Amino acid sequence: MRDLPDDDSWIPEQRRAIGTRIRAERERQGLTQEQVILAARIDRVTIWRLETGQDTKLSTLLRIAFVLDVPLRDLIG
Repeated sequence: MRDLPDDDSWIPEQRRAIGTRIRAERERQGLTQEQVILAARIDRVTIWRLETGQDTKLSTLLRIAFVLDVPLRDLIG
């Protein structure tokens, strides 16, 4: 078991990495943000927040993983 760092400065980097993986998978599949928005039933701000590494809900990540047909672990690393 690892101890957490003294502060949360590492979290934004991890969020950005998740966003990068989501965008890369979406683009690999040739999907637009609009297509994912409609299929996952989320709004534009939500997909933007995800792909730019902002905070989001687990349920939203699960929706995106489902729509992209990839395991959640592939997106969160």
